[in-house]
Amino acid sequence: MDKLTKQQQAETEWKTCRTAPPPNAFCPVRTTLNVLGGKWKLLILSYLLEGPRRYGELKRLMPEITEKMLIQELRELELDAVVQRTVYQQVPPKVEYHLTEHGRRVQPLFEALIGWGQSYLQREQALAT
Repeated sequence: MDKLTKQQQAETEWKTCRTAPPPNAFCPVRTTLNVLGGKWKLLILSYLLEGPRRYGELKRLMPEITEKMLIQELRELELDAVVQRTVYQQVPPKVEYHLTEHGRRVQPLFEALIGWGQSYLQREQALAT
């Protein structure tokens, strides 16, 4: 893949910068958004936290995503070393995606996101009554 991910582009820019990079260039929030941001990446990761998944499984779990977008998001996550793609040499070919060690480090983030989402839904329910 010739196209760089957002994070790879940022790191390249930081390395080739002739002048000092802006003070917020290395902001951890910016890096997190570069790697995990987007409409689908967090959802993909949430399914991969449950264990390895094949492409078809991910597509069935997210019927709203286009094939092009799913492939693109998986490739970016792979290039950013969050997801690993394993190809099994068999007929028919089998490909699985799973989280790398670094990718598994998002688990506490998801626990916090789930907690926040549950409390938000409860707030919505309390407002409705």
